[in-house]
Amino acid sequence: MAQLHYRHAAMNSGKSTMVLQYRHTYAACGRRGLLMTRLDRAGTGIVSSRIGLAADALEIGATTDLTELVLSRPGPRVDHVIVDEAQFLAPEQVDQLAALVDDHDIDVFTFGLLSDFRGLQFPGSARLVVLADIVEALQVYPMCWCGQPARMNARVVSGLMVRDGDTVVLGDTGADVGYVVLCRRHHRAGQPYASRPEPVTPAATAASLCRG
Repeated sequence: MAQLHYRHAAMNSGKSTMVLQYRHTYAACGRRGLLMTRLDRAGTGIVSSRIGLAADALEIGATTDLTELVLSRPGPRVDHVIVDEAQFLAPEQVDQLAALVDDHDIDVFTFGLLSDFRGLQFPGSARLVVLADIVEALQVYPMCWCGQPARMNARVVSGLMVRDGDTVVLGDTGADVGYVVLCRRHHRAGQPYASRPEPVTPAATAASLCRG
């Protein structure tokens, strides 16, 4: 019986690397799947990991009907779907993934962040937590600068942690924007570094948010 999976963690935890491993493993078994993503840091229609691995993927738009997208694909029947950056899905798109599982017996594996830089759940992640048959936190924890496991994502602008602004930053913001992972203590304290660092590397021109 097919299932809807959601695996989540903070950025720098290897989520996209695991996505690509799932894709490789299932393809090696002869299964036919679709790899999808939304707003990857490297650009449109690609899943990229920070260790240098990447693969082409179907880009999910803000209003893409995922049930229709999967069922309308030509060729042999799709038996599984892998979705990276699932936190950016709309709640109704998560419902569409659940329909693929329940009504069409297609396994769906989703990966993403649980919360944004403010410490609030993304709407897509919140819906996945409710609907997924299996919800798991990845057991690879990045480290806060203090050495404790980091589970919180933080946005840093010109060296200072910020708690407001657009959830998704698109294009060149014209400011020194970066993301770090912090333990709860230092996220609450608004302390992204032990001391103020050298100027932060400017944000990439591609869609950027803390992501794995």
